[in-house]
Amino acid sequence: MDSQKQEKQHGFVGAGGTPGGVGIFLIGFAMACMGGWLLTNQVTVSSEYFASGFMVPFMNYRMHAFGLSLIPFIAGIGFLFFDAKSVAGWLLTIAGLVIILAGILLTLHIFFQPTSLFNTLLMLVLLFGGLGLVLRSLKPIPARLPEDSPKDGPKPEA
Repeated sequence: MDSQKQEKQHGFVGAGGTPGGVGIFLIGFAMACMGGWLLTNQVTVSSEYFASGFMVPFMNYRMHAFGLSLIPFIAGIGFLFFDAKSVAGWLLTIAGLVIILAGILLTLHIFFQPTSLFNTLLMLVLLFGGLGLVLRSLKPIPARLPEDSPKDGPKPEA
């Protein structure tokens, strides 16, 4: 009994700190990488930063919001140059960066290039099957019972 405890304590620890699962993890990781690469290879992304802008009512003039999004960022940088410990400066700088990044993300145009159903299914099965195997590898794999041990426990004598 003590030798089994020592084996478990000194035994190989696999993915997620659980016994076993390294092989499943590596296969799942490879599948997920292949599926992710194939899927992203079929996607075209384009952007026109704040291209849509907005119309100014009576003047029939289209304004772009990019310049307005820089105001909090520039003000924050100014505050930080004056006093690097300025809370308002840090808040304005971070808020300005968030506004700029949100503007970029909101104006992305994402297109899935035409492909066959087989290729699409292959990409999705590889990606999500691989992710499933990676998650499965994080669960402990139960040890197998030896062939000669009773599976139902000791049988009562008659």
